[in-house]
Amino acid sequence: MRRAFYLGFRHLSSLEWRIRRRFTGTGIWLLGVLFASAVLGLDTNQTVAYQAFSFVLAALVVALAANRSWRARLSVDRVVPRFASAGERLIYKIAVRNHGPRALRGLLLSEDLEDPRPSYEEFLQAREPGEDRRNRFDRAIGYFRWVWLVSKRQSALAGHLPVPALPPGGQCELRAEITPLRRGRLTLTGVTVARPDSLGVCKAAVSVPATHSVLVLPRRYPVPPLELPGTRKHHQGGVALASSVGDSEEFVSLREYRPGDPLRRIHWRSCARVGKLIVKEHQNEFFVRHALVLDTFVDSEPSDLFEEAVSVAASLAYTIQTQESLLDLLFVGPTAYCFTAGRGLGQAERMLEVLACVRACRTAPFSALHHLVIQHHALVSGCICVLMAWDEDRRRLVGELTALGVPTLVLLIAGAEAADTPDAEGARLARFHRLEVGRIAEGLARL
Repeated sequence: MRRAFYLGFRHLSSLEWRIRRRFTGTGIWLLGVLFASAVLGLDTNQTVAYQAFSFVLAALVVALAANRSWRARLSVDRVVPRFASAGERLIYKIAVRNHGPRALRGLLLSEDLEDPRPSYEEFLQAREPGEDRRNRFDRAIGYFRWVWLVSKRQSALAGHLPVPALPPGGQCELRAEITPLRRGRLTLTGVTVARPDSLGVCKAAVSVPATHSVLVLPRRYPVPPLELPGTRKHHQGGVALASSVGDSEEFVSLREYRPGDPLRRIHWRSCARVGKLIVKEHQNEFFVRHALVLDTFVDSEPSDLFEEAVSVAASLAYTIQTQESLLDLLFVGPTAYCFTAGRGLGQAERMLEVLACVRACRTAPFSALHHLVIQHHALVSGCICVLMAWDEDRRRLVGELTALGVPTLVLLIAGAEAADTPDAEGARLARFHRLEVGRIAEGLARL
C-alpha cells in the first residue's frame, strides 16, 4: 500500500512540474477555472457554467496549437565559480547562441535542477519532525512526509530570466542568479528556454543540455572573537608538520652531535672547521592546537539538528585564526576522519569543502567518535565539541576529556522543544552553551 501511495506522489509531482513548465500563471489559473466549471456544469439545465467551460477550453486549445510548431536550435554555456554558500546568492554568466535560421524574441530562460523527489527507501526511512503528533491516517498516507522531503531535497531557487532578441547566428550573455538552499554538490543539468504564446497562456519550451556543478559550502554564522581553551603545548616533529611559521624554526645555538639527531640539522661548515659533527639547535616547538569535534550521529537524514551542527562547525572553522595554530576537525562517517588546517598544512577553505560533503552516521556507534577524540587528546591544547544531544555517551566523553586535563568547550545544538540541557555535573566539567535551532546566530553572538 505504501508503495502505491509513493508512486502516486511521484506521478502527481511530475504532473505538477509539467504543468508549470508548459503554462504561465494565467494558464494555470485558467486550468483551475476549467476544472471548476466542468464540475459545476455537469447539469446544463441548472447552470450555465458549461459556457465558461467551453470558452476556457477553446482558449487553451488555441494557445496549445499556436505553440505546437515552434522549434529553436540553441546552445548554452555557463561560467560558474567553483564554490557557493548555502543561503547566499550565486551570480554567474550564461551565454546563449541561436543556431536557427529565424530570429527569436520574447524568450524566458530557467535552470534545470536535479529531481528533488526522494527514493522509495528514503520515503520509508525518513521521519518528518513532529510526525508522531499527526493522526493515524496522515501517518499511513505519508503525504506531509513527502512534502517535507521534497522541500528538504530542493537544491536551489531559480527564477525565469528574460532573453534579449537573438538574430540568426546571434549570441547574448546573461547575468544569472540562483540561491543554493543546502550544502553539497549542486548540479545544473541544463536550461529550459520557453516562449509564451500571444495570449500569455501557454509556453512552448525546449530543453538545452548543459551540465555544470558547483560545490555549495555550509551556511555560516557570524562568530565573535573566541577565547579558546588551552595553551601552547610542545609538539615533537612540529617543524615538519607545521612548516616554518613561528617558533619552530628559530635558531638557538650550535652543539655537538648526539645519537638520534636528524641529519638535516647537521651544520656542515662547522663540522669542516672543528673536525667533528656539529648540529643546529632550535627553540622548542611550542604552538596551539585545537580539536573541533563534530557529532554526526543522528537517527535519520535529513535532520535540521545535523545541518545546524555542520553550519556551526563551519562557522568556527572559518572564524578561528590558524596562522599561528592548528585546528583538527574530527568526526565519524563511513570511517573516522581527522582533517588539519593551519600553519601551512591547509587552509580553512579546505575544511569547509570537507564539511560541505559530510553525511550523518547511522551505522557506527558513538564510541567510535569517543575513541578517536581520546586517542587524539595528547596532541591538542583544547577541544571544542559540537554535540546534538546530552546523553550518557556524550557526558562520558566530556567527563573523560576533563579528567585528562583537556579544557573543553561544548556547544549543544537543540530544538526549540528539546529538554536536553547540561546537568550540574556537566556544567562543572566544561563550558556549555546551548544553541537553539532557528536562533543559532543569536546563540553564537553570546559566546
